[in-house]
Amino acid sequence: MADLATQTRYRVTGMDCASCASKIDTAVRRIDGVEDVSVSVANGRLTVTHGGGVTNEAIVRQVSKLGYGVRPAEDGQKADFGRQHDRESPHDHGAEQTETLWQSKRALLTIASGVALAAAFVIGKLVPTTEYWAFLAALLVGLVPIARRAVTAALAGTPFSIETLMTIAAVGAVLIGAAEEAATVVLLFLVGELLEGVAAGRARASIQGLADLVPKTALVEREGRTVEMAAESLAVGDVIVVRPGDRIPADGEIVEGSSEIDEAPVTGESTRKRKGEKDAVFAGTINTDGVLTIRVTATAEDNTIARVVRLVEEAQESKAPTERFIDRFSRYYTPGVLVVGALVAVVPPLLFGGGWNEWMYKGLAILLIGCPCALVISTPAAVAAGLSAGARRGMLMKGGAVLEGFGKITAVAFDKTGTLTKGKPVVTDVVAYGRSEREVLSIAAALEQGSSHPLAVAILEKAKTDKAPIPPAFGAKAVSGKGVEGNVGGVALFLASAKAAAERASLSPEQVARIEELNGQGKTVSVVLAANSVAGMVAMRDEPREDAKMGLAALRDLGIRTVMLTGDNRKTSEAIAAGLGVEARAELLPQDKQRIVGEMQKDGLKVAKVGDGINDAPALAAADIGIAMGGGTDVALETADAAILHGRVRDVSLMILLSRAVMVNIKQNIAVALGLKAVLLVTTVIGVTGLWPAILADTGATVLVTANAMRLLGWRGR
Repeated sequence: MADLATQTRYRVTGMDCASCASKIDTAVRRIDGVEDVSVSVANGRLTVTHGGGVTNEAIVRQVSKLGYGVRPAEDGQKADFGRQHDRESPHDHGAEQTETLWQSKRALLTIASGVALAAAFVIGKLVPTTEYWAFLAALLVGLVPIARRAVTAALAGTPFSIETLMTIAAVGAVLIGAAEEAATVVLLFLVGELLEGVAAGRARASIQGLADLVPKTALVEREGRTVEMAAESLAVGDVIVVRPGDRIPADGEIVEGSSEIDEAPVTGESTRKRKGEKDAVFAGTINTDGVLTIRVTATAEDNTIARVVRLVEEAQESKAPTERFIDRFSRYYTPGVLVVGALVAVVPPLLFGGGWNEWMYKGLAILLIGCPCALVISTPAAVAAGLSAGARRGMLMKGGAVLEGFGKITAVAFDKTGTLTKGKPVVTDVVAYGRSEREVLSIAAALEQGSSHPLAVAILEKAKTDKAPIPPAFGAKAVSGKGVEGNVGGVALFLASAKAAAERASLSPEQVARIEELNGQGKTVSVVLAANSVAGMVAMRDEPREDAKMGLAALRDLGIRTVMLTGDNRKTSEAIAAGLGVEARAELLPQDKQRIVGEMQKDGLKVAKVGDGINDAPALAAADIGIAMGGGTDVALETADAAILHGRVRDVSLMILLSRAVMVNIKQNIAVALGLKAVLLVTTVIGVTGLWPAILADTGATVLVTANAMRLLGWRGR
């Protein structure tokens, strides 16, 4: 019987660019029994799918030979293929970095190379006859480790690595007597690698820093007393106490207390939210002014922040189309550079009588100019930064392809209930006849006490907000399909639909007209009868989200068509749509929504569909990009390509703006990487520049490209 395929994840240090990832990928795939390999530079992670005969030691040994630090993400951690297997604590991210970058082998090698070069310079001045040998010794300090990595990479299946180009160029420079320049080039190369490490570390720390928002400890109620325990050990159902000024240590539901919650660290919202009993709160947010008792609803590895971190890490392992193209291009580009460098070195001397030393020098310089580091890092650095920037605002995108795809969207189709609206009715109007509106609300709430029906909840919530007294009701019971009846203060009451109320009492033309007016606004009207005469009316509607109108307007400002697709009745849907300024298609079944999305695509539109991810599943799957709208742990991430965690309609436009910003950034990066190479190529051939300006320009380009990509980490949208 064949071994069951398993997955093991490893943390890798010293991996700073896509060429590093390519070398590791190629080397690990050569191990017998390895079925698949995924390497993420952004996360410093290696994921290997393999048979039972492959050991951790074999994988660690293969990667270590290439000069990288590696260890299992969790000792002995394996799981059946397709199951979650890297369930580390949210506080463990980045734990592999037990030493600072400046204490690493790479930094020590760079420092040693710099000291050796400075010593060679001093020795050369003091004893001129030993200058060549002093610089040769200085060169060897940095070159030997680079050459060892080049040989190891070649043996592991990557002969055309950046280390190979460096080694050939440095050895060639020595052969033509340019040992001083060769030593300088090697030092600049090592400095460039060190700077790449700094930039890559900053990129990883950005999203992983979210995990640090969750406090390490929590106050838990146990047997009538409060005890302190590790937040990561909290279980679902535990009851915790959060004091004013403390961060909330877990996702949960408030069971007692009320306070303003600062959600800015997690959602980016600058406005605090007042929350009370039954309201959801998220780990990492700040309780500002009241003592809260909270029932935990998610463990540490499943809370909102942990899920955001995990989903972004997985997304960063998925390559964007542009990145895949650059990867394919670089496979041919590097060997091509070797061929061009060789032709420049030998053709002019052989065919046109050029000097061998001069043209070999130029050929070696072209090898350094051709280093693909800046080009290869241009796309993944921008994509990783873009995904991180979005996640910090509660906008999750499943990979670079999705992030890139948002920039091409030309139409967005929205579900209504729970997407453009809040998903629960609220009382909008209370109309009284012969008594006060407060009285009408009180007797309606009295009949609805204890009911969990959405309309009943809306009436009770309105009574609570308006502080209307709720008297006891006697003999209250539901009348099937019509309403609820009972007795309050000796008066027989009936709360029902307009049609059911008309069967028991005569409605005046004025009252009928008012009901029709409210219905025309998309509101559901319940009529209150007292002793079989009309006492009042209560109108309710599922109201739009606060930012729905602004969010739709933002999309139209970007030139994007918006449409609302809903299964709700036409009158209600058109009333909501008119208020929001959006085109409406109503009374649709799930397959109708899917069909309409398909029709829009046939018209040449790139369509994003926004819904709850469950009853909209067919349309979400059919759209170019499916977006799940939801809050906290309830969002249907499995169905959609992207998710808006905090239920903000305007985040759809922000996702599109973020995608466009990332694509502009990528184009800038590619222009810098290729532009500098083009300039250096010309100046080298005509003899203006040489070896050390070539490697300095390449290092500079890599740093510029990475720094430009990192600007996206501070992206805030318009």
